[in-house]
This record gives sequence, structure tokens and C-alpha cells, in this order.
Amino acid sequence: MSTHDLYTIPASLATWDVEMSGASRFTWEYDDGRDRMLALYQKGKDKQWDSTKRIDWSLEVDPYNVLGIPDQTIAIYDTPLWHRMSPEMRNEVRRHGAAWQFSQFLHGEQGAMICSAKIVESVPDLDSKFYAATQTMDEARHAETYARFLQEKVGLAFPINEHLKALLDSTLSDSRWDMPYLGMQVLIEGLALAAFGVMRDITTQPLPKQILAYVMQDEARHVAFGRMALRDYYKNLSDSELREREDFVIEGCYLMRDRLRGQESWESLGLSKTEVAEAMTAVDNSEYLRLFRSLLFSRIVPCVKDIGLWSPRLQQAYADMGVLEMAGQSLEALMKQDEDIADRLDRERFAAEEAERAEEVAETIATGAAEA
Repeated sequence: MSTHDLYTIPASLATWDVEMSGASRFTWEYDDGRDRMLALYQKGKDKQWDSTKRIDWSLEVDPYNVLGIPDQTIAIYDTPLWHRMSPEMRNEVRRHGAAWQFSQFLHGEQGAMICSAKIVESVPDLDSKFYAATQTMDEARHAETYARFLQEKVGLAFPINEHLKALLDSTLSDSRWDMPYLGMQVLIEGLALAAFGVMRDITTQPLPKQILAYVMQDEARHVAFGRMALRDYYKNLSDSELREREDFVIEGCYLMRDRLRGQESWESLGLSKTEVAEAMTAVDNSEYLRLFRSLLFSRIVPCVKDIGLWSPRLQQAYADMGVLEMAGQSLEALMKQDEDIADRLDRERFAAEEAERAEEVAETIATGAAEA
């Protein structure tokens, strides 16, 4: 089945072509490199995995409650609009909401794949090129995984959100080599990583939990890569150059905040203009979504501070968004937690499979003994 058959909103059949600028940089220094970056590269090689084998695709998913979470998490829950809806329409609200969220994850992963490939091309240091090459493979695997999940388990997809598209456009079309790091590794990946974490922790369904946990294990390394490279580079920039990066971060964070409103997911349900406006008012006033949006900046804000973009102007922008307090988050602790959760899922899953195999062997032996 073509993905275009799944789209709730018509998507262009043509490719989206972003004109890129900047130099492709070769380096002839093959021996020197930063120890931490090379260690991250080694980890990137060691942690490669196959989504067809590591993920248990035989697990079933209810497309009308993909994450297995209560309706209280839906922005319009218990509103007059919700009460006017039939049970069938409420099912579609659940399905469209999940399809929209995972579709944006999918498109973001393709964007990350292209950005990491551009980093390989444009970054001047060989150790960064090495790591970005492993990340390109990671992102291809993530896009493959989310595409399969939408096609086989949800059966519905959305085109790329206009705000995510605008940030990708700005990131890829900039000629400066550090901008794919800043746009993708810090902003888009940072927000996605936090979103994955919230959903991983609240879902009661094993398949989405596996997917989110395993993808997060990779993404935590990617954000660490961006921090490491930009922290070294930004130490040597002038005030005017740093201000340009801060302008990009502020604009990008507002785009990411607005992306989370997901207006197109409500419009695709066939609601009237008045009902869509009613739904968007509920979205903007939802206490759950306000907390969710705040948590989504838990990875971005401390990372921006860590790389040296922390002027009073930038802090005020975060205060206006209500996320300044996220600056105190420990990125190292969050990264370790992401690693541990994925490893624990592996241990639990393979222990259960081993127990099943042992039980089958014991049954076969008992049957053979009885027949004898």
C-alpha cells in the first residue's frame, strides 16, 4: 500500500526540494580527534540494531487507543463538543490524534536523516563526520520503524506539519555548517526526545513502548553529539554571531510550540469551522497539554544553556513560554535513564522468550515420555 493512500489530508506527489547552500568539506587529518567524540562514535557503532528483529511486530495495537491511555489526556474531553460526539466519532478523535503525532515523528526522522547526512558533508572535523555517519543510519532506521507502525498498526497518516516544515527549511537552507546541529540536534531532536519520553512513560501498550524506548536510546546520543560539537565551537564566536544563533533558537522554539497545537488533526475529522475553533480553544486551555508542552522543552532548554546560548534575551523568551525552569534539568541523568529503560525492556523481553522456550521443551519431553 502506498503511504499516500493513508493520508487524511492530500499530500503532494512531488518531492519537497529544499535548496541547500554551503561547502562540502574534506579534511586530511585522519589521526587526531576528540576522545569524547570518538567514544560517542564507538557507542554509535556498538548500539546499531535491526528494527525487524529487535521490535516484536506481532504485538497487536488498538488503532482507536494506540497508547492505551485514558481519555482525560484528550484536549476536548468532557467539553460540550466531546459530549455531542457519537462513540464512533470519539474513536476517530483518538485514532487521528495518534496518527498525527506519529506522522510528525516519522517526518521529523526523515528530516533528521537528511540533516545528519548534511553534517557529514559540511562539518570540518573528521570525528564529527564519523559520528554523524552513524546517526544517518540511526535516523533511517527510525523512519523505517515509524512508517511501518503507521502502515501496519494505525492505518492512517498525516502530511508534515507546516511549523515543522518551516524549521526544517530554515535548518537545511542555511549555509553555515553549525545550523543543522542547532536546528536538528538541539531543537527538533530535543523536542522529539522529550515527546518520546512522555509517551514511553505513559503508554500501557508494549509495542509503542518498545519503539519509543529503542528510538530514544539512539536519540539521547544524538543530542549529546550536538551539545559536544556546538559547545566547543560557540566558545569562539563573536557576540553578533551568537546573537544570530539565539534568534534562530527563539524562532525555532516558537515554531515547535505552535506545531504541538495540531490544528490539522481536528480539521481532518470533518468538523465544522465552529467546532474546529471550539477544539482549538480546548487545546489552548488544556491543563494536561500545558504540562505536556512544558515537559517537551525539558531537553531543549538545558541543552541551549549548555552550548553557551544563554543571554538575558533568550532567557526572557523561555520565561514567556513558561519553560525557563527546565534549565535545571540534568541531561546526563536523562540520557542514562533512556539507556537503562531500553536495556531493561530487552532483558525483560528476552527473559520471557527464554521462559516460553523452556516451557515448550519441557512439554515436548513430557509428551514424548507419556507416549513411550
